[in-house]
Amino acid sequence: MRIDLPPPPSDPEFLGAEILRLKRERGALLLAHYYQEPEIQDLADFVGDSLELARAAQRAHATTIVFCGVRFMAEVAKILNPEAEVLIPDLEAGCSLEESCQPEEFARWRQAHPGHVAVTYINCSAAVKALSDVIVTSSSAETIIRKLPPDQPILFAPDRHLGAYLAKKTGRPLVLWPGTCIVHEQFSQEALVGLKALHPDALVAAHPECPEAILALADHVGSTSSILRFVRESEATTFLVATEPGIIHQMEKQTAGSGKRFIPVPGASGECSCNNCPYMKRNTLANLLTCLREGRPRLELPEALRLAALRPLQRMLELSQSPPPSGD
Repeated sequence: MRIDLPPPPSDPEFLGAEILRLKRERGALLLAHYYQEPEIQDLADFVGDSLELARAAQRAHATTIVFCGVRFMAEVAKILNPEAEVLIPDLEAGCSLEESCQPEEFARWRQAHPGHVAVTYINCSAAVKALSDVIVTSSSAETIIRKLPPDQPILFAPDRHLGAYLAKKTGRPLVLWPGTCIVHEQFSQEALVGLKALHPDALVAAHPECPEAILALADHVGSTSSILRFVRESEATTFLVATEPGIIHQMEKQTAGSGKRFIPVPGASGECSCNNCPYMKRNTLANLLTCLREGRPRLELPEALRLAALRPLQRMLELSQSPPPSGD
């Protein structure tokens, strides 16, 4: 007599079905960054970059938001939706940029540069946001910097590569915090040159968190959403991708049937694994299921901190909506 056994708890199909069931039961909104594992992206209600996810969180009317990204992103969701329960599968899913910029050091840096406006990349803690004048994402930073008065001195933290790129693009001198992303810092110029030799017709798409040597070889530099749009609209068939390879899943989905090929640029070791974000990959189907089942870990913020961090985030959302003044 044949007995049909239930699928093992680690089976991806079983986990996915349970996640969707619990998401419906909770009435939860599941947000996921492009750098999440493909199976998590496919379960999400919305997949996007930091600016898109911030706007999705701002529009959310769900009583529960489950954020598959890193901790500062879940903080943004809570800052913008104080009444919502905000869950994150792993509270230890941090960010090297956030860790490089501690609030006490940031406050001293600001004090050492009186008269400067603090333009701070969204990859930072709520405490650093609360000490900033305006938050930016890689999608919105250029637009926002161009809207600042031309005689206004600017501090930019915490990513020095993104800051250097923005200074070059806008012609504005920026005082830079010395932080870097451990993922984008690893891309190898030598490996990229070698790939270009092997694929002479390929176009290079790079995130502005990459070092200048990588950006100098790129055909397109932009945020994850910008890179995704570039490969979707380009007539090229081969692309060398210099950002976290989780984005390739969306590239393949959005260009299905086109014959387009996406090759991740390796790091200095010659292996691509070093360019997988270890923080993003802390979120798994298993801990996402546990998160939905148990309603934890839950992201909480003191109300005074939330209100202080809300102001520069609201300024970002307002300034990123419209183009810069004519002539810029």
